[in-house]
Amino acid sequence: MKKLFCSVNNSFISKIDKGVFCLLEKSLIELGEDSDKDSFDIIREKLKNPPVLNSTDFAKEVIYVILASGFKQKIAKQKFFQISKFLEEGGQAIPDNLLVFFKNKNKINAICKIWNNKDFYRNQFYSLDLDDEKLSFLSTLPYIGEITKNHIARNLGINKVKYDVWIQRLGIALYGDDSCSVKSPVDDKVIKICDKMFNLCSKDTGLPVGYIDVILWKSCQVGLLKFID
Repeated sequence: MKKLFCSVNNSFISKIDKGVFCLLEKSLIELGEDSDKDSFDIIREKLKNPPVLNSTDFAKEVIYVILASGFKQKIAKQKFFQISKFLEEGGQAIPDNLLVFFKNKNKINAICKIWNNKDFYRNQFYSLDLDDEKLSFLSTLPYIGEITKNHIARNLGINKVKYDVWIQRLGIALYGDDSCSVKSPVDDKVIKICDKMFNLCSKDTGLPVGYIDVILWKSCQVGLLKFID
């Protein structure tokens, strides 16, 4: 099993407690890495007071996650702002128009479908009362899967985590064994150990698991947390 090394305090760690979490959060802010699409402050506020978005803003949340799937975050954000500006200024959401921004036809087709049906998708989402119902609905959107539905949900203010590769590796390093491995869709056993990690950290910090997810994911992505053989 791989060990987890924290480059902030230069030590191997066996849990993410309040002290480690606060060090990671502080370091990310100092590095200027305090954002997903939104800043850390906005993410915390959305999880505390989930917004009710208009159709345009709802569509933009979905479009960002479509772009973020498979792109580095810097590239995803760049493409997101270019495409959002084009669409909000009246550009037609048809594949030929958007292919100038990047060449993934499946993603482009999904973005066009989301934008052209944004009133329907937004109204369907907000017609649902339960978070589980909303998650199930999000998984039906074009190009959205079992992990990315949680990314959208969190950005809409639902306190969920996205069990992506980094988070799976982190949970396995801390609480897994040799029978655990990173998979897509994520293995139920790995979900349980990731949930254990998040719940323990949430209890210790008093913060929502959705926000903890952002900090831990970003810490892995920029190398503050490293996996060592």
